Amino acid sequence: MTVAMYGRRLSEVDSVEYGLCFGRLDFDDGVTRYVGRTGLLDPDRSKPPLLVDWRADAARPFYQATAAAPEGVRRRRHIHTSGRTVTDVNDEVLDLSAPRSEWREEVTGEAALLAALTADRTGRMRDIVETIQSEQDAIIRSGLDGVLVVQGGPGTGKTAVALHRAAYLLYEHRDRLAKRGVLLIGPSPTFLRYIGDVLPGLAETDVLLRTIGDLYPGESADRPEVEGAAAIKGDLSMVEVMRRAVADRQRVPDSSVDMDTEYGPLLLTPEEIAEARAAARSTDRPHNRARAVFVTAVLAALAAQVAHRIGEDPLGGENLLGEADVDEVAAELAVEPDVQAVLDWLWPVLTPQQLVAGLFGTDARIASAAPDLTAAQRRDLLRPARSGWSVSEIPLLDEAAELLGEVDGSAANDREERRRAERAAYAQGVLDIAAGSASIDVEDEDDPEILLVTDIMDAAILGERHVDASGATTAERAAADRLWTFGHIVVDEAQELSPMAWRMVMRRSVTRSLTVVGDLAQTGAAHGASSWDEVLGEYVADRYRFRELTVSYRTPASIMSVAAEVLSRIDPRLSVPRAVRDVEDEPWRVLVSESALVRELASSIDRERELIGDGRLGVIVPRGRQLALAGALGLDVAGDLTEPVVISSVDRVKGLEFDAVVVVDGPGIVAESRHGLNDLYVAVTRATRRLGRIDVTG
Repeated sequence: MTVAMYGRRLSEVDSVEYGLCFGRLDFDDGVTRYVGRTGLLDPDRSKPPLLVDWRADAARPFYQATAAAPEGVRRRRHIHTSGRTVTDVNDEVLDLSAPRSEWREEVTGEAALLAALTADRTGRMRDIVETIQSEQDAIIRSGLDGVLVVQGGPGTGKTAVALHRAAYLLYEHRDRLAKRGVLLIGPSPTFLRYIGDVLPGLAETDVLLRTIGDLYPGESADRPEVEGAAAIKGDLSMVEVMRRAVADRQRVPDSSVDMDTEYGPLLLTPEEIAEARAAARSTDRPHNRARAVFVTAVLAALAAQVAHRIGEDPLGGENLLGEADVDEVAAELAVEPDVQAVLDWLWPVLTPQQLVAGLFGTDARIASAAPDLTAAQRRDLLRPARSGWSVSEIPLLDEAAELLGEVDGSAANDREERRRAERAAYAQGVLDIAAGSASIDVEDEDDPEILLVTDIMDAAILGERHVDASGATTAERAAADRLWTFGHIVVDEAQELSPMAWRMVMRRSVTRSLTVVGDLAQTGAAHGASSWDEVLGEYVADRYRFRELTVSYRTPASIMSVAAEVLSRIDPRLSVPRAVRDVEDEPWRVLVSESALVRELASSIDRERELIGDGRLGVIVPRGRQLALAGALGLDVAGDLTEPVVISSVDRVKGLEFDAVVVVDGPGIVAESRHGLNDLYVAVTRATRRLGRIDVTG
């Protein structure tokens, strides 16, 4: 334990060495305070800290102080370093008499912010700890309890805010989050690689990063799926479909079932099978755990036949076999091959993978479990045998695991039962705290924002984990345990999650402590959200906090004007965020014939690369064109973002940014999906410096 603890601390210190100290506050009373990525104490503990962690209250003025409300700060200094060498210093004197900047008044640390925004992209996201703005800081430091929704348009830094909030909450509420951890859900593996360096750079190495596609332990989504099938599988109606799919595997045949045993032929009637099934279902246990009740009832019916056959008193008296004898007969029948085969057919032991693959393996099973679907919809749902999982099927595996449970009497089930028992006492404590906590951050103290799991998770499985003596980190243990519940969950690009994916996420939350980050105008998934009430209503009703990021730092004003045109076609009532900067290069657009497209695109790529130097260029194309254009240009569609040129469809670049972007065949992007305009809006807002569009003429 000690080795693991100090090893983790060493990893944290190593990860923050770059830019360790980035700020200094000089106060009116002569006090000087240095701000950095982590805190460092003076060896003489009686003296002030050498370095204040950016998350501490003492560092708040670095982000919040303004000339109008200086909070006692006379000067704020931004310190730039390379390794351990100071390379530049920018000072802000918080004096109302000083000349006003051309920047908007909500912007602080202009020089540092401008340097960060104009620097070349590297294919990895940078933290914004040195340049957090006031509206961002207020969201980052918002309370832990309840659901916080952060709506932010392109360039507002919502992803950076979400990451910094995760780091802040772990710092501020370490006692509540250390053992249960924080889960951050992103839209794609590419996105997770892109943000992977941010949290370690903020001295946090124990946040679990996952997509919906790899949130189920041991499985990962690698199979693409047609939009129609994804929409159906993501709908909440799949809850009932999955229940029917399980019920369909609990068979009652139309005719009697015979079997050969050492006691001779035996016959099991549909009535006896139905009675055994009813007894098992009445327990309300998951399918695999209820099987023991079904098996016991069937064996009792078969043993009664044997008892009648061999124990009947020829003189008409009571059966000669006693209760113990009948039980022994049942035990002997249980190991008979024919009996076992019949039991496995009538009530099979199922894994989640078997249930989901079996459901979508045949038209007959789909029709039985989902009778309201059309023949065309059923064809869309069919999946190839022994194929990988799609993203929309991962939540169904999770739903299946809840419905099936572990096998009764198995070692895995014993472990599950112990975990549930261990958690039960903790869960009750959480319930009590949530119902009566006086520290909940709500507007109406009689209307707390904490709502607990009711329909999708039994309270007895909610509980705090014990410290793992093996030294495994919280994130490592959480990644391997489907029943793990997190202290806080951050969902980025949350508008993309399906209702079934939300069900999977909420199953991993005890007190509905979540940060939900997204932009409804960027919804691209067929099953994506159109309102936050729609997303959260089932779980917290309207009791969530809403905050909006209104300033775009990343996207220049000239590019934002292009985005505004697209946004007006999505919804004329919506407006783009206010841009705080602009660039000299105006967005460009050309029309070419189909035959000239590859030549024009190749020329544009060469020109843009020359103009952005060491920066990154994103080429965003319709999914249907991606492979052909990549092949013609010699680009890898699975290329890493560290490559100078990345060619991709919109779904893979959501949440990412490039120095320059070339959008190819915008109308084609729009035509590809029911949210095509939203996809185009995403595409034209990925650039920090240059935007070009190549459209194809009729």
